[in-house]
Amino acid sequence: MSTMTEKRSVETRIVKIGNSQGIRIPKWLLEQSGLGEKVILEVQGNQIVIRRAKHPREGWAEQAKMMAEQGEDELLLPEYSLTTWDEEEWEW
Repeated sequence: MSTMTEKRSVETRIVKIGNSQGIRIPKWLLEQSGLGEKVILEVQGNQIVIRRAKHPREGWAEQAKMMAEQGEDELLLPEYSLTTWDEEEWEW
């Protein structure tokens, strides 16, 4: 027995939307793809590829943790390290 979530593709039509054209994407297809409200459109050969837009800082926490574990998080300009004012007065 086949379910909706097992589908891999669907045929649809390009429709006029104001001065543009668009397609309706079925809910089950969006759920399977993990696409959110923002997407990237890209032409690859004769295809239009839709992919999820990444958050600008996506993955930064994991990368910072990995750098710290590998000792790669040292100050590049040690002369600009924290001062006593930074340590005592600044609220982090």
